[in-house]
Amino acid sequence: MGTIDTAMTTDRTILHCDCNNFFASVELLEHPELKDVPVAVAGDPEGRHGIILAKNMPAKKYGVQTAETIWQAKRKCPDLVLLPPHHEKYAQMSRRINAIYLDVTDQVEPFSVDESWLDVTGSRNLFGTGVEIADRLRKRIREETGITISAGVSDNKTWAKMGSDYKKPDATTLITRENVEDILYPLPVGNLLFVGKSTAEMLKRLGIATIGQLAAMDPAALNTHLGKQGESLWRMAHGLDDSPVRRWGEHDPARSIGRGETFPRDLVGREECRAGLLPLCDQVGYQLRRQGLKARTITLQIKDPQLKVISRQKTLDTPTSLSRTIYQTACAILSECWRSDAPVRLMTVTASGLMPEDEAVPTQLSFLEEPREDDPRRIKLEAAIDRVRDKWGKNAVKPATPEIQ
Repeated sequence: MGTIDTAMTTDRTILHCDCNNFFASVELLEHPELKDVPVAVAGDPEGRHGIILAKNMPAKKYGVQTAETIWQAKRKCPDLVLLPPHHEKYAQMSRRINAIYLDVTDQVEPFSVDESWLDVTGSRNLFGTGVEIADRLRKRIREETGITISAGVSDNKTWAKMGSDYKKPDATTLITRENVEDILYPLPVGNLLFVGKSTAEMLKRLGIATIGQLAAMDPAALNTHLGKQGESLWRMAHGLDDSPVRRWGEHDPARSIGRGETFPRDLVGREECRAGLLPLCDQVGYQLRRQGLKARTITLQIKDPQLKVISRQKTLDTPTSLSRTIYQTACAILSECWRSDAPVRLMTVTASGLMPEDEAVPTQLSFLEEPREDDPRRIKLEAAIDRVRDKWGKNAVKPATPEIQ
């Protein structure tokens, strides 16, 4: 491998803004009396989703961690107050905060419900340096919403993201070519963006424990052990990330649309499994129609109580966006690949092979048969249901008893 130029000629100013303890912070807006009490947002303690989704700073001091079980958190902090999640509230607050970002730049790219990248290069003449813009946003969001954010400022998305993680809560961290060795390089290699647990362990076996040690490696040697990921991680450690910040609302075309659910109890038998499939297929069909897409392939993934997973798919003769057709196909897959007496813990339905609905031409597979379109009456029915849901909410109309005749 030839020498890789590590010099960055970009003059960009990129921010990464991350809401602090987002779910917990939103919940505490309605429970100010719990501000100084250990609080966690958690799933149903009686169901399988009994895990910690978010925690506030007092709970963090007890060692409570996101994604651990409620009983583990309670063992660390017996007085931990548990609040149920309200995802609609989080989505609404996320929209409010991104609207504030949009007052500074139209290049706002959400990374998740509580964090976004901003390219403020073109905003510096109006609002000052990247640090000044970040501080301005932190102050405004704190005053207008009651939520605090941490911001990272750099010339690339990777370092900006790591800057927002570096100091919390309510802080701004600038990472430059001049100070990166002092700020990022001493950190554990697992702190680098996209380095998961298994990759971090592999790097440590190679004697790479810090980001600085990764940056000092020969990228060709990394590729020997990690494949192309080796050079990719090496480039991120050097801040060689010229990926753009998308403009608000700009997305890659969807490659697939899927919905899955881990059920509160195991499903056993065809009737229960079909009942579990029905709302999943209904949601997939709704999203296809909402985005003006049709799918050629339907995939069903099933997980049993021992966490064994199988995945099977069917390709349709004619692309579809109808929930009924998706459901019929998923039920057919289920009948072919799963014993009726075998328990089911999780199912996921995914539509892929997507294309715009006006390009979805039916395929004629036989000279003896005409190519078949979706039933026009069914199209009108499901469109009418969509309009009701768009006006009155997704729960205004729900699928009834499964029927695939």
